Amino acid sequence: MPEQQTRANCWHACQVDEALRELEASPAGLTPDQVKDRLASYGPNRLDEASPASVLQRLLRHLNNVLLYVLIAAALVTGLMGHWVDTFVILVVVVLNVAIGFVQEGKAEKALQAIRHLLAPHAVVLRDGHQQDIDAAELVPGDVVLLASGDSLPADVRLLQARNLCIDESALTGESVPVDKQVEAVADDAPIGDRLCMGYAGTLVTQGQARAVVVATGAATEIGRIGRMLESVEQGTTPLLRKMEAFGRILTMVILATSAVLFLFGTLVRGMGAGEMFIAAVGLAVAAIPEGLPAIMTITLAIGVQRMATRNAVIRRLPAVETLGSVTVICSDKTGTLTRNEMTVQEVICAGQSLEVEGAGYAPHGALRVDTVPIEPAAFLARSPAVNELMHVAALCNDASLHEKDQVWTLAGDPTEGALLTLAMKAGLSPTNLHVDHPRLDVIPFESEHRFMATLHATDSGSEVLIKGAPERILAMCAKQMMADGEERLLEPDLWHAKVEVQAQAGRRVLALARRQLPAGKDMLEHADVANGLTLLGLVAIIDPPREEAIRAVAECRAAGIRVVMITGDHGVTASAIARQLGMGDDIKAITGPELERMDETAMRQAVAEARVFARASPEHKLRLVRALQANGEVVAMTGDGVNDAPALKQADVGVAMGMKGTEAAKQAGAIVLADDNFASIAHAVEEGRTVYDNLRKTVTFLLPINGGESLSLLLAVLLGIALPITPVQVLWVNMVSSVALAMVLAFEPTEADVMQRSPRRQGEPMLSRFVIWRIFFVSALFLAGIFGMFEWMRGQGATVEAARTVAVNTLVCMEVFYLFSVRYLKAPSFTVEGVKGTPRVLVAVFGVFALQLLFTYAPFMQSLFASEALSLSTGMWVVVAGVAVLVILEVEKAVLRQLGLGPS
Repeated sequence: MPEQQTRANCWHACQVDEALRELEASPAGLTPDQVKDRLASYGPNRLDEASPASVLQRLLRHLNNVLLYVLIAAALVTGLMGHWVDTFVILVVVVLNVAIGFVQEGKAEKALQAIRHLLAPHAVVLRDGHQQDIDAAELVPGDVVLLASGDSLPADVRLLQARNLCIDESALTGESVPVDKQVEAVADDAPIGDRLCMGYAGTLVTQGQARAVVVATGAATEIGRIGRMLESVEQGTTPLLRKMEAFGRILTMVILATSAVLFLFGTLVRGMGAGEMFIAAVGLAVAAIPEGLPAIMTITLAIGVQRMATRNAVIRRLPAVETLGSVTVICSDKTGTLTRNEMTVQEVICAGQSLEVEGAGYAPHGALRVDTVPIEPAAFLARSPAVNELMHVAALCNDASLHEKDQVWTLAGDPTEGALLTLAMKAGLSPTNLHVDHPRLDVIPFESEHRFMATLHATDSGSEVLIKGAPERILAMCAKQMMADGEERLLEPDLWHAKVEVQAQAGRRVLALARRQLPAGKDMLEHADVANGLTLLGLVAIIDPPREEAIRAVAECRAAGIRVVMITGDHGVTASAIARQLGMGDDIKAITGPELERMDETAMRQAVAEARVFARASPEHKLRLVRALQANGEVVAMTGDGVNDAPALKQADVGVAMGMKGTEAAKQAGAIVLADDNFASIAHAVEEGRTVYDNLRKTVTFLLPINGGESLSLLLAVLLGIALPITPVQVLWVNMVSSVALAMVLAFEPTEADVMQRSPRRQGEPMLSRFVIWRIFFVSALFLAGIFGMFEWMRGQGATVEAARTVAVNTLVCMEVFYLFSVRYLKAPSFTVEGVKGTPRVLVAVFGVFALQLLFTYAPFMQSLFASEALSLSTGMWVVVAGVAVLVILEVEKAVLRQLGLGPS
């Protein structure tokens, strides 16, 4: 019985006979008994499905949050106090937070399902010498499969025979050009993209036919291995969640400790009753808990999701919104992400003459230039025979076709042939008319063994063979070269090899084009007809060009202090050239997959700290690179569109998948999907992520001083042995109604002007920075003075405790309103036209809160519920004065901090 697992990495190094011998198979296929035994041994050709966590397990996982514990404790406390409405409201907040996490988590595991769907449903096999169409799940190692153009490979295979075979492996390797396959063995250490005698499950045959033997099925395939990697990746937490968890733990300890000290002080020092002190301790705990913070945090993130959606970034996991704002490194796949994934001719090189070709993609629009000067194609071709002939070869020795719909050009056929066809159309030629004028008589299709394609065409004087292919192969078949004026001279091979090397160093793929006149009456083409005596017309240099918007986005990211790293399965020279064109640097050297293989983790961490380009990277390399960056303290965003990107997308702090050209596996593994496949959308998403963080910080800076002022007021009352200035139920009214309503509008604050000129936040930087802590204590002291001062002033005027508490609550709410206008600008002055008028949402929230406070103060049912009393107009005016005083004091404080160069970064 063959051991597919032990040979998994070296089938490409085996010759055909050796592979069949190892697999105990024959070219005629397996016998029914062999199939039965192997199916029992290896199992069906599908990926195993892990049993999902139960609904209860997932719910409990999302309840395991310190802030939610605090909220649940608040609900229990209010329930014990008999305030069932408050208990219900708090529990709704808990359920909302759990539900959001529960729904989002369910989407994450769909990545594995998407990879399972890549395995082809059917396969054509030879068994006992007979051809059969079977369910691909029934394939076993040793089966001989037949492949044709359009087939999705059903398993990992070793090629036995191949004719004109090309396989699109971009989803697996990231390489943009279909790979020309051959049956000869390759080196044992060849990376996956260079294993020309292999085919891999989930990849697509774009051209030709083949016979191959199955060497791995199910989980043992490359796709299965990626699935196992994806399954092993732990979904990490985000910077925001880490900070909120730390904040929740600290807050919980402080609240419990302070409440316990308060209870002991009141009963032991002040001699107050245990029941009375229990209510006071409960009031302190309720006052200190920012009940609305989790809900507001969720809403702020949700608003960020909506904003990003308008800029083509679809968020699949809510916390990823904020994480984007702290990204320090973006690891990007090259093909289809930074580049167009559309091959384009950039230069035409003839003897003594070169043309630069403008435009990108398959749209036949773009000028031709000689020495940077635009030319008129028809007139130029008329006086440049070599270029004219070359353009004819590009159009006629070609099986591709281009189609326009709604001003969008699409390719049917090979990408390289599409680039040549686009070139001919830019030169003003009509491929349809050319085929009518020069009908094709015969063809030698491209095959990896001879590395060229030749077509025979009828001409007025007889017939002509046109040929294109690998330069080293075509040059060996040429005797002459055509000069710019049409004169044919002896070939100068050294000159042309040097030109090829220059283009290769620029990361371009080079094709040579040639022709030969044949005698009249020739209507069949043989290899002998093209073996020698050809006339070289010139070279074309082709590249998958970078997106224009990606170039701008890389510059924006660099200005924002974000490093862009390219990780690709493509060749190092090509990747380095694209990186230079993208503006990632000048002296860029790619580190290749084999070099990464030799690195230990320490060397890997050093490499990722400096390098900008990693080429010939396998899925394992991508995963290791992301982990090494994270070990260096970086917050990593990983972009990609292929199956090979899925494990790294899941490992990254933010996985960004391409929505249009991306595979379903990549989309399900990513936290964000770019609807337009535009790398530039990432820069916009980072901007929105930073805005979300700014608004969350403003929200925290707004809410915590309110809780601080309430807590200090209650604490001071107990220490002085006087009545509480505000009751626990009144605290809940403020915290759950007015505070939440006002804080909510901060989630809608617009982006600040300098947001993309700042460096990324340090990973360990707490949300409660020194400035925020100072502001919380300073404003808490102002709130304490207002609440306690107004309460004691009313008591000194002979007012009842209920009336004094009503004034204290209204003073607190009024101070909140004026503090809102200040906190919208943590550093800038609020006494501006924009600051005073606020946004429409700010004004609606302010008027809404004032209306609710009028109900709180004057509505009989509210008076009975909250023990409030009606106030006189003059008392109300003093309440407003207290609120205005807070705004004025804070504006003075901001002016002093600006003068001293202090404040938020």
